[in-house]
Amino acid sequence: MSSLLKGIAASNGIAIAKAYRLVEPDLTVKQKEVNDREQEVSRFEEAIQTAKKELEAIRDRAKEELGEDKAAIFEAHLLVLSDPEFLNPVKDRVQSSGVNAEFAMKETADQFVQMFEQMENDYMKERASDIKDVTKRVIARLLSVELPNPSMIAEEVVIIGEDLTPSDTAQLNKEFVKGFTTNIGGRTSHSAIMARSLEIPAVVGTKTVTSEVENGDVIIVDGIEGEVYINPTAEVLKAYEAKQTEWDSKKAEWAKLVNEPSVTKDDYEVELVANIGTPKDLDGVKENGGEGVGLYRTEFLYMGRDELPSEDEQFEAYKAVLSGLTGKPVVVRTLDIGGDKELPYLHLPEEMNPFLGFRAIRLCLEEQTIFRTQLRALLRASTYGNLKIMFPMIATLEEFRQAKAMLEEEKAGLQKAGVEVAEGIEVGIMVEIPSTAVIADQFAKEVDFFSIGTNDLIQYTLAADRMNERVSYLYQPYHPAILNLVNRVIEAAHKEGKWAGMCGEMAGDITAIPILLGLGLDEFSMSATSILRARSFIRGVKRSDMQAIAQEALTLGTADEVEKLVEQRLK
Repeated sequence: MSSLLKGIAASNGIAIAKAYRLVEPDLTVKQKEVNDREQEVSRFEEAIQTAKKELEAIRDRAKEELGEDKAAIFEAHLLVLSDPEFLNPVKDRVQSSGVNAEFAMKETADQFVQMFEQMENDYMKERASDIKDVTKRVIARLLSVELPNPSMIAEEVVIIGEDLTPSDTAQLNKEFVKGFTTNIGGRTSHSAIMARSLEIPAVVGTKTVTSEVENGDVIIVDGIEGEVYINPTAEVLKAYEAKQTEWDSKKAEWAKLVNEPSVTKDDYEVELVANIGTPKDLDGVKENGGEGVGLYRTEFLYMGRDELPSEDEQFEAYKAVLSGLTGKPVVVRTLDIGGDKELPYLHLPEEMNPFLGFRAIRLCLEEQTIFRTQLRALLRASTYGNLKIMFPMIATLEEFRQAKAMLEEEKAGLQKAGVEVAEGIEVGIMVEIPSTAVIADQFAKEVDFFSIGTNDLIQYTLAADRMNERVSYLYQPYHPAILNLVNRVIEAAHKEGKWAGMCGEMAGDITAIPILLGLGLDEFSMSATSILRARSFIRGVKRSDMQAIAQEALTLGTADEVEKLVEQRLK
């Protein structure tokens, strides 16, 4: 029977294919007695070897397609499968009690998981989830049950799941995976960001898709409107095939703009730049006509490893990005750890509310050795391109002054040691805390630029955790309070002759772009795959018309009213 689900449009495009349910199979384990204990141990060892081969293949693929940082999680899983302290108790249990290997494995794993989860140390707690993941894989082998394996998909499919984990997305083959849809998630969730970087249509947050879809059902994922059709009628299918063709031809038209300027019909030019996580992302920036990098998330250098990256390691990464963009601007955000991003090896205490806690610049100003190492690496790399340095999570002028003073001290130290450092490096801040937006006029006297981080600004302004499904309705980029704060920041920057950019998801949102253009935003930083669509839109409108829309939007009362206004005016 045909049905329609509504969700959140997370990645543009139309996908039409059969459903592939990425849903966990039943791995219930029962205790059994075995007659041949040696043979049971051999069966266990074979399952371990098979699981290792699977993990090695997944790790290699992740490394090749997504980079070292995404592959590190599978290295940790392989370490667990080689750890005699974990494996020997399973074998001993089989030998001494004569129980089946899967029961011995489950009992042993449960003990380890319980032990690790009770530890104060965050790094050890992380090991509990590694053990759970690995145990599931080995038990599936012992039960002769197939785990869903997206890397083995060899026909065109739409993935259906509760959510997509890093492990799942690392295995997606773009050639066959045409789109995905999930029960949970929002536009800023991991799976949504991954979908945009893979350029596959996605609708997240449908709530019930896994309970309504069977393997082999025909699925339409409309990543433009946020709709999912299950077993559509012939009429709907035909209409969507036409819509898909239209979308593909639009993409082909946008591709022609790769070397064109981002300029409106009345000659108002803006900068369209990309958000990146590693030097490997530069290919996508160039292919999509990015005019630089508006946000280099340096935390990926620190994640998925057991120790801090050295100064030289960081220098090489920053140098690669700066030289790779041959003089185009590169805004590097200093270490932004905390909230939903943890570094287990730092052993930071658990917090009741990590998003409002010891994170980003707050951590760096206290852990000065970490911060100064990063600043030195950045300054050393500065001669290889057009570097701009940005401090995240700035709440007070004192924080900015303290961070900038450390930067100046490290610069003086390097120059004294005969190390060349670029002159005139712009130093700015991310505006993601409402207090900073409110006194942007004071900050504008001291910073060289602003970059508005809307993902956090929205959640802090509306007091709604963007990771919490139950309050996801409050994640409203077009809320007039957000628009007024954004306007305040842009006006404050321009009054002091400074520039204002935006590096949150809102910068690439096709409903928000007209308003931001009208408010005078100078730089739009987004997923590289959103750049050409944004450029096409900007080149087709007049700035004066967008100013009229923006000014009216600032006077409205709800996000819904703002959205309707934009829709009507752009008809």
